[in-house]
Amino acid sequence: MIRHIFAFNSSSPLLFTQFYFWAFFAIVYTVFAWIVSGRGGQGRTHLRNVFLLFVSWFFYYKTSGLALLILLFVTLSDWLIARRIDRAQGNGHAGAARGWLILSVTLDLGLLAYFKYAWFFTNMVNDLFGTGFAVFDIFAWLGNGGSTAGRFSVDSIVLPVGISFYIFQVISYTADVYARRIRPVANILDFGFYVSFFPQLVAGPIVRASEFIPQLYKPFHLSRRQFGIAVFWILNGLIKKIVLSDYLAVNFIDRVFDNPLLFTGFENLSALFLYSLQVYADFSGYTDIAIGVAMLMGFYLPRNFDSPYKARNPQEFWRRWHMSLSRWLKTYLYIPLGGNRNATFGTYFWIVTIALVALILTGSWAAGISIAGIGLVVTLVGWLRPERRKKIYANLNSFITMLLGGLWHGASWNFMIWGGLNGIGMIINKLWRDMGWHWRMLLLTVVAGALCICRHKWPLPVLNLFAMWGLIVWTGTLVQYVWHLLGATKRTGLSTLADRLGTAWAIAQTFTFITFTRLFFRSSSNLDPQTANQEAWETAQNMVGQIGGAWNSAVIPDVLWEYRYVMVLFVIGMVIHWLPAKFKQWYRINFAMLPVGVIGAVVVVTVFIIYQFITAGTQPFIYFQF
Repeated sequence: MIRHIFAFNSSSPLLFTQFYFWAFFAIVYTVFAWIVSGRGGQGRTHLRNVFLLFVSWFFYYKTSGLALLILLFVTLSDWLIARRIDRAQGNGHAGAARGWLILSVTLDLGLLAYFKYAWFFTNMVNDLFGTGFAVFDIFAWLGNGGSTAGRFSVDSIVLPVGISFYIFQVISYTADVYARRIRPVANILDFGFYVSFFPQLVAGPIVRASEFIPQLYKPFHLSRRQFGIAVFWILNGLIKKIVLSDYLAVNFIDRVFDNPLLFTGFENLSALFLYSLQVYADFSGYTDIAIGVAMLMGFYLPRNFDSPYKARNPQEFWRRWHMSLSRWLKTYLYIPLGGNRNATFGTYFWIVTIALVALILTGSWAAGISIAGIGLVVTLVGWLRPERRKKIYANLNSFITMLLGGLWHGASWNFMIWGGLNGIGMIINKLWRDMGWHWRMLLLTVVAGALCICRHKWPLPVLNLFAMWGLIVWTGTLVQYVWHLLGATKRTGLSTLADRLGTAWAIAQTFTFITFTRLFFRSSSNLDPQTANQEAWETAQNMVGQIGGAWNSAVIPDVLWEYRYVMVLFVIGMVIHWLPAKFKQWYRINFAMLPVGVIGAVVVVTVFIIYQFITAGTQPFIYFQF
């Protein structure tokens, strides 16, 4: 029994949705409460931090086994290197400080690339040079005492849970020390706690040192209201994950994505929209639980989601979705590339690199040359049009950032398409805002007409999809155009109505666009990296074929009835998501101010309801694989 508790079991990781985790947390919190309730001032605070550090390491071991050693390595290396950077800068050795920063980033990204992209790089070498190299796990080889035979398999590389998140976190730390935004942490245990804090360790949010480390030195404080808010976030996260995400996935979404050709076009389209809710409920559910658990221990994690499906355009969506990653990409990638000011060496380097990646992933020279050509044309236009240069370079840097954000999720052509589509969506939105209404209407008329002609000449499913979407967007824009010409936007009452309808239309279009890009995101998830590209592309093609093919509308009522509970749950989930933020804050605060006994009763009832939705198999959090 004791051995089972402390041993790592890959088939049963320590998840927020397991009873085992809450038993674990109850024991941890009991000891934690004893520590913080005693006297001792700063000594008690240090003891609390050390205790939670070792708890976090145990949690990660139970989640990812001996990959804990990777976490310990980056903790030690970045702590030491950050101190070296600070010392070099203090002595006026800017070149040495830059060298230490490069070493830190190289080590961190090297580890991430090894575990995440080993299959990709191996296949790239084999394709380019006709070799037959196989993936080799050097860490398993070391674990076997320098042998290919033993306890650990050297023929496959298992991605450590959460490595993308804590690698980005330590990179932000050393970069901030180099930029003198923060001072290096003196105590390695404090730094280890910052890197390893178990609620957010395996799936974020990505926490900056400047936001979290000052909290380590503050004594524990939890007000009555904060306790209620923490409980609310935990329950909210569990409902999102188990009632919404897992139920929708097991009872509908996974079935369709596994065999799209067995389902109608309507079912495939429904699965896409339901997946948008699933992935949000899954990821934000984890974040809610992490925020609640951390708050119970007196620590505050940054908000990671802000009702993203209320966004009126793709750019706003990415300010509301996975906000900690968006901030990280902006601070440590977009701005160093030149941001909205200019293009740098990094801009051109990544254009060439992405073109090579596209060439290798697709095996098509056309894909690589097209991306390189687009980058070259945009650069030349920026050089020839100095008055437009800043906007052009800003769009180019934004597009590169989104492409790399896609590749961060995995070395798959579908992830690259997903990131690229989001980048294109952001650029189109910026260009659209700069256009007058006459130009908007003319452009959409030309595009929609061209799509309809192409669809008539080549009746392909993908052209059917684009033509239908083009007509819908054209119709909505026509209504707005006529409304604008009639001057209704200048009349007080009609202006308010126009604003509300325009907002609803923009939200609907953004949600539809984001949902369409999810096709490529979901198709690349949960796949063996050795076969991911081919399987993902086939899944995406099959779903587009079904959605864009001929529909039998007579079966739609039968589908709605057959999956009535799934559809009703989807509608409820979206309605709650679209509730006004002030109303959500109102019922959150009112829940927090209920008597403790009432809160306890609500917890019992909620857990009972959640239990009714628990599926037979444990559903891991989607972002654990990233």
